[in-house]
Amino acid sequence: MVSNLQDTVSLHNGVQMPWFGLGVFKAENGQEVIDAVVAAIKAGYRSIDTAAIYGNEEGVGQAIKDSGVDRKELFITSKVWNADQGYETTLQAFDASLEKLGLDYLDLYLIHWPTAGKYKDTWKALEKLYKDGRVRAIGVSNFHVHHLEDLLKDAEIKPMVNQVEYHPHLAQLELLAFCKEQGIQLEAWSPLKQGELLSDKTIQDVAAKYGKSPAQVILRWDLQNEVITIPKSTKEQRIIDNANVFDFSLSKEDMDAINQLNKDERIGPDPDNFDF
Repeated sequence: MVSNLQDTVSLHNGVQMPWFGLGVFKAENGQEVIDAVVAAIKAGYRSIDTAAIYGNEEGVGQAIKDSGVDRKELFITSKVWNADQGYETTLQAFDASLEKLGLDYLDLYLIHWPTAGKYKDTWKALEKLYKDGRVRAIGVSNFHVHHLEDLLKDAEIKPMVNQVEYHPHLAQLELLAFCKEQGIQLEAWSPLKQGELLSDKTIQDVAAKYGKSPAQVILRWDLQNEVITIPKSTKEQRIIDNANVFDFSLSKEDMDAINQLNKDERIGPDPDNFDF
């Protein structure tokens, strides 16, 4: 049972990744993202998830410096954007991300989207970065089962993580089962469906029963489904509240009730037909 904010899951290569982290999608570079990351680290978060396309890697890097926490205690993720995919261009994109972050290694580097005809060469670049010790773990984001199957045909190293849209309206059961079977850790982006799920009656009822907020119930549901979660917020109190999910656990009947909410509904693009 995940019992505190620093609890980790062992990825298939033995690297320990926190179950809970801060996402910084749409957090503005500069003071906004710096304040959010510093607040999260101060509140006990150790995992921060950014991406080249977010345009805020410099701010994240500054916050890491400002936090006063030893780099080795932090788990930093970034992602290669679609336009940079391909072997050489991915290696260059990785260097650019490291430089912006002011770091000499990453804990996790992900392929942001399964760009057709490119993600296999991109994966070869990630394998090289991993073998060279420049990143501690590598993975993918927004990959369906068929993308993973295709990648695994030629991969030397199996992805350690698949970060996807995941919340009670998009339970991803087939993908979750496939990843478990393959030893690939699933990670949720947009776990609160950008706030849409907070007004769901079932979730509100469960929350009232535990004296918790709807957001806390959803994030707890992620953890009990063995899915890493990275809720995004730039408000210090919300960042603290989101992480207040380690002093209760949902009963099987409440987990089942939330599982029933699935309708395979996305808030983001479908990885089978994105056009960016």
